[in-house]
Amino acid sequence: MVGLDSTALNVALPAVQRELHASVAGMQWTLDAYNMLVASLIMFAGSAADRTGRRRVLLAGFALFSAGSALCGLASSTGELIAFRAVQGLGGAALAPVSLSVISHVAPDRARRARAIGVWTASFAIGMAAGPLLGGVLVSAAGWRSVFWINLPVGLGALVLAARRLPESRAAVRRRFDVVGQLLVIALLGPLTYAIIDAPHRGFRAPAVLAAVAVAAGALAGLVAYERRRADPLIDPRFFRSAPFSGAVVVSLGAFAVLGGYLFLGTLYLQDARGLSPLAAGVWTLPLPLATVACAPLAGRLLARRGPRPPLVLAGAALTAGTLLPALSGPGPAALPFLAGSACVGAGIGLVDVPATHLAVAGMPPDRAGVASAVSTTSCRVGVSLGVALAGAALAASLPAGAAPGLTAFTTAAGPAWWLLTGCAALVLSLGALVTGARARATAHRASSRPRERAMGVPG
Repeated sequence: MVGLDSTALNVALPAVQRELHASVAGMQWTLDAYNMLVASLIMFAGSAADRTGRRRVLLAGFALFSAGSALCGLASSTGELIAFRAVQGLGGAALAPVSLSVISHVAPDRARRARAIGVWTASFAIGMAAGPLLGGVLVSAAGWRSVFWINLPVGLGALVLAARRLPESRAAVRRRFDVVGQLLVIALLGPLTYAIIDAPHRGFRAPAVLAAVAVAAGALAGLVAYERRRADPLIDPRFFRSAPFSGAVVVSLGAFAVLGGYLFLGTLYLQDARGLSPLAAGVWTLPLPLATVACAPLAGRLLARRGPRPPLVLAGAALTAGTLLPALSGPGPAALPFLAGSACVGAGIGLVDVPATHLAVAGMPPDRAGVASAVSTTSCRVGVSLGVALAGAALAASLPAGAAPGLTAFTTAAGPAWWLLTGCAALVLSLGALVTGARARATAHRASSRPRERAMGVPG
């Protein structure tokens, strides 16, 4: 359900734009209201599940996601749709981390757990791969609202099944809620996303934009200072002394920024610029998720045989090629560069996720590996959100206000956005080589062996 929603909605965006008269910024917020809430609350949801009960939090996640989907299908304005996407995000934040922890509890045997996680991963990948085509079919047959309504039978069915069959479980050692840290994360990501999206429309020196940047900067400084003083922090700043961990976070940010930006620009290119139907656009988008599904097993095999460097370098090279192709194609009907670029970006995403997660936990103490992995997962969501915001901002800055550009005008205006995504991909490529060597691994060892700083009177 979550995998399907992540790609199907992109195909529906132009239809949303036409019916609700949404601006480019409105379409960005339609995607990022969900992504930002999920990124902000993943770690909090995991902590809440361990403390109050995994089954309880998972049921709440299904209920909120289903309710948000129903409300999105009834939205009558862009503002309502954005608000209801945020409700979806509240539920979505609980689904991925809590469902995985439930698997670990109900399948304690290593072999059964591995098979269950394989099914979990495959279901997400299949949903993601089917999303563009199914989204195109739904939008063409029943309108954009059906992309949200399709979640209802799945979500409610999962809710009933989980309520009847899942046992309740809690962690043996329960981490304390870090409410202040959680609020600071939201205060960082929300204003930062707002500033990136609205700066091209309001102006980079607009008081609202400058205020948002100031709030985000203050939240970042406050988060670092506060978390350093906690005995059980939401995000342990000590982790960032490890070059592999810091590199994995930036790699995840860069790679998934490419994904979010590519899907956003690709949807507008196919339907607004080329004039394709939602169904045809869904077919054109298929190379990306199919390549992701095909390359993910290769990443695991390369990691097992050669370590994280080969799959990360290959991922960075594929992402760079995928963004360079449309960036260099120039104005005009360049269909082949987009299709080939989609396949390259999909391959890069398939190759990057497993080694980046491995890199994040490499050298970490066993009792902190789960938190390190959660930070890496959060970085993926933040990356998607920033990619949509950055690519949309670059496009909006190059488009005449209120214009409905044709193919040549759109490809010209999208040039800076493609180059911006190419820069993100090149960062993945360079870090894939730099943070996987012996010297970088030594920093991970020092970071994990250094004693934890003592809490300084901050209540847990």
